[in-house]
Amino acid sequence: MRAAVARSLRQLRRLARHHAEGRAPINRLTRQQNTLILRGSASRSLCTVRHDDEHGRFVSPAVESLRNMFSTAAADSIKDVPRGGPMVEYEKRIASGDLVDGDSFQVDTIQQLQRLYEDLVENEEACQLDRYQSSEKSGRRRWLWSRLIAQPSTQSPVKGLYLYGGVGTGKTMLMDLFYEQLPANWRKKRIHFHDFMLNVHSRLQMHKGVSDPLDMVAAEISDEAIILCLDEFMVTDVADAMILNRLFRHLFSKGVVLVSTSNRAPDQLYEGGLQRNLFLPFIDTLKERCISHPIGSAVDYRQLGSVCCLLSEVISGFFFSFPFHDIFNLMSRLEKVSILLEANAVQFLNRNSNL
Repeated sequence: MRAAVARSLRQLRRLARHHAEGRAPINRLTRQQNTLILRGSASRSLCTVRHDDEHGRFVSPAVESLRNMFSTAAADSIKDVPRGGPMVEYEKRIASGDLVDGDSFQVDTIQQLQRLYEDLVENEEACQLDRYQSSEKSGRRRWLWSRLIAQPSTQSPVKGLYLYGGVGTGKTMLMDLFYEQLPANWRKKRIHFHDFMLNVHSRLQMHKGVSDPLDMVAAEISDEAIILCLDEFMVTDVADAMILNRLFRHLFSKGVVLVSTSNRAPDQLYEGGLQRNLFLPFIDTLKERCISHPIGSAVDYRQLGSVCCLLSEVISGFFFSFPFHDIFNLMSRLEKVSILLEANAVQFLNRNSNL
């Protein structure tokens, strides 16, 4: 068997060398078509020399099977290569030490953002994300044209994401990480919710006298940004509460995808506010067009950062400014550190009391 395999390899090398050097005439190779190199019945199908009519060359099925095997391996390796997005950047920052590893709540959230990122990439054309390929009509012209001809709803095939959780759990950091990974040519905007609403009221003042100024404002906003990232979604003003449902219905009907962070769950927005019953339809609209995802982390990274800063100051003062001229200043700093550490410990125990 070994001799047969060795003889087969020698003949394959000889055929390849003759073909490369041009020494073997075509008719000789043609006569060898379908010649069995190995006599074993089990290996005949792999070692038959055949002519590849498409590329005009003679190949062995054994060589072709090897080529297919390596092609499959290459395809598998390509699948393993990260496709980019917030998850890849998140892992890079953990590896570089910029972020703390081991927060499963943040990992679950970044997975949701990665899913959204991939859905947007897959539906880039349908969502009209490319600002250079989108219509050059202004929001006002588009709105006036829609008054003459009824336009069908163009809701995005991709649902947005509403992230909510406690203070300092990393919601804003994760949303910003997602936003930074979006292609520069996409129609996107990242803004604080309070500033966004101030901008909306300013636009409404500009379009006084229009039959539906909110539709006009929504047309202008959607013309500027299809992906709208709003930080710190918090409704406290009755004027904002009364227009949010109609405003976002117009925005969603024009294909806008909302990504937002908040300290409150959707059902808790504008809780106890004036005329809240008129605000409740907005919550239904929000749930319909966005996936609500809680960040249940027990760590307040803002307080943790304050603790680290205070400790570094104390340590640097001890090593570089000893003896202390103000022992009371040192004691007050240590007291602040202990208070912050105790607050984080109590918060963690309260959220994990079932463990």
